[in-house]
Amino acid sequence: MPRILVVDDEPAIASTISYSLRREGYDVLTAADGQLALRTAQREHPDLIVLDLMLPVMDGLEVCRAIRSADSPELRRVPILMLTAKADEVDRVVGLEVGADDYVTKPFSMRELVARVKAALRRVDLERQDAAAAEAAMEPPAAMAVGDIQLDPGQRRVWRKKKELNLKPKEFDLLTFLLRHPGQVFTRDQLLDQVWSHDFVGDERTVDVHVRWLREKIEKNPGKPKLLETVRGVGYRVRLPKQAKAAKGD
Repeated sequence: MPRILVVDDEPAIASTISYSLRREGYDVLTAADGQLALRTAQREHPDLIVLDLMLPVMDGLEVCRAIRSADSPELRRVPILMLTAKADEVDRVVGLEVGADDYVTKPFSMRELVARVKAALRRVDLERQDAAAAEAAMEPPAAMAVGDIQLDPGQRRVWRKKKELNLKPKEFDLLTFLLRHPGQVFTRDQLLDQVWSHDFVGDERTVDVHVRWLREKIEKNPGKPKLLETVRGVGYRVRLPKQAKAAKGD
């Protein structure tokens, strides 16, 4: 039975969410402030965290940062669904940048919240299945290289000019997928489907945020990317060296 930690300082909201999730068969823990939430997460290792942004003692962003930098790899990977009463786009993007997997803006329908929880847990199951299948495969996947980027899917390691890069899991998955299809343009919806899985119900801005993070690590000048290219009005692609020369000639 998946265990979910619900963190909200409003008792009525926490109680309603907990009741709805228990009806779906989940084991639910609750916390009313950020510090208690972090201690509970460290002790109980929940399968998913529903985390309010505005909390006493320690706000949701601080809790999210602490979880993403935890010593335990299992805790670092736990899906975080952030709740926010703020409609400002900046707040949603900041939540994604500090490590939230998805967000829901208050007021929200309980049906939507439950659907997003289920989708996040399905993604975790699929990732575990994929990891198990990869581990069972005897032949490691072939290394890939475009320009000065080298990537080893088997070891989940990336280098730029022989210097190893520290990529987040989804950054690595996104770069791996694009390198496997060099030159091919993918829309945000296609990338969400292929990298985040077909049942992702979050904002397509998630793709833009991860592309920006990747550019900061793999590009010499992230403001003028040479490898991870935006195709205006369509989406993104990894640009082959010959395409870069053709564009320069134009």
